[in-house]
Amino acid sequence: MKHALALALATLIASPLSAQQASREAFATGPVFDEFGPHAPVPDVEPIPSFSRFEIAFDVATAAEDGARNRGFESAARFMNMHVAAGVPEDRIKLVVVVHGLAAGDLVSGEGNTSEPMIRAMLDRGIRFILCGQSAAARGVNPDELIEGVEMQLSAMTAHALLQQQGYTVNPF
Repeated sequence: MKHALALALATLIASPLSAQQASREAFATGPVFDEFGPHAPVPDVEPIPSFSRFEIAFDVATAAEDGARNRGFESAARFMNMHVAAGVPEDRIKLVVVVHGLAAGDLVSGEGNTSEPMIRAMLDRGIRFILCGQSAAARGVNPDELIEGVEMQLSAMTAHALLQQQGYTVNPF
């Protein structure tokens, strides 16, 4: 009886763990960024209309955890990867990452910034990064310390307002 109970319990525990592992294996990077931005194919969804255009601003205020890439920045890369993989031409996707708060430090160039290679690759593909000038001032970040290509605006609020006037929507994730 004890063995049957233990076997049943082990089966209940193992099933979700193996399902979790299988679901993680479904995630892959690319086709735009091969080193980051993992996404999973989703079968049986409505196709994205061929005329679709995406102009999206990502709002990132949370800093990267020690030794990790900034998850908010990677979300923008994931968006690009998954939509290009779904058939949206890359030139129909315009992304901007508006950075403020503690995440401001993740835009500073230098050794130890694990997000820097990802940011540089994203900048090379036309994804813009805009730093809140108010956060930069509050955190003592000088413009000459920023990764080359990062822009600065008066504030994150200003950046979002201007981007909305240009037709960008804010991605809440």
